[in-house]
Amino acid sequence: VARWQQCPKQCITVFEWFGLHLNPARRIEFMCGLLHMCQPLELRFLGSYLEDLARKDYQVLRDFEFRANSPNELGVLTDLMDPVVMSKLLVCLSLLGSDSRECAGILFRILSHVDPHNCGLSANDTSAGPLEQLALLFTMASLHPAFHFHQREKVRGQLDKIELVIEEARRQNQLRISAQTTVMSSNKPTRVT
Repeated sequence: VARWQQCPKQCITVFEWFGLHLNPARRIEFMCGLLHMCQPLELRFLGSYLEDLARKDYQVLRDFEFRANSPNELGVLTDLMDPVVMSKLLVCLSLLGSDSRECAGILFRILSHVDPHNCGLSANDTSAGPLEQLALLFTMASLHPAFHFHQREKVRGQLDKIELVIEEARRQNQLRISAQTTVMSSNKPTRVT
């Protein structure tokens, strides 16, 4: 912790921005972008560093990793509108091996049937929670090395559509809040002095 406190103010600003202001999908995208900018020896070092960090959770995640790389286990996770299935797919994508092409193909088929405009949002619910999880899922798939290039490109196109729907949901939410604030301020009684 003391080492981070000695960082220049810009580093601390970036750490705060990364940890407090980015959602999980944006954090993953940002980290992958940074890794692409690293030199080969830096990547090898970072790989060793990440391997050591991941080792502490190996025993806990071992069974989940086995299931994430099992075509039979993935084949039953088809209803993305079910929050439990969504959570399981997020775990599976997190633990999917980089050479697990068959499982990536199954996941691609599941993701190909998603309509971002029909993701469990009701007319009264303009929060983007389910869509944010969907964006995380599609971000991970669009960057995962187990997916073929054309699969990643198609998933990226779907992710772009999901992000548009999220922006629209946020815009609708802002309009609703603004309208409520206007109504509340117009209903305040005026004081006569």
